[in-house]
Amino acid sequence: MKLSRPMSLFLVAFGVWSWVIWPTFLKNIWNDPRSFSDGPTPFFTVHLVLVIASLVFGSVIGVLGVRGFLATRRR
Repeated sequence: MKLSRPMSLFLVAFGVWSWVIWPTFLKNIWNDPRSFSDGPTPFFTVHLVLVIASLVFGSVIGVLGVRGFLATRRR
């Protein structure tokens, strides 16, 4: 599959966006009073899984974007 340069840059931007937004979201959830009550609550656990999955997907998408962008430069 060949990615265009604009699509590759979009994927890179999505990966960067994920790494800007989700750690901030986790920090806010961490400070939420519903997150801990004698240990992590289900509220915190669900959001932690969401953050981890989003960071993994954002990283993979960003890497695909970088690889696509580098491939357009080699042509």
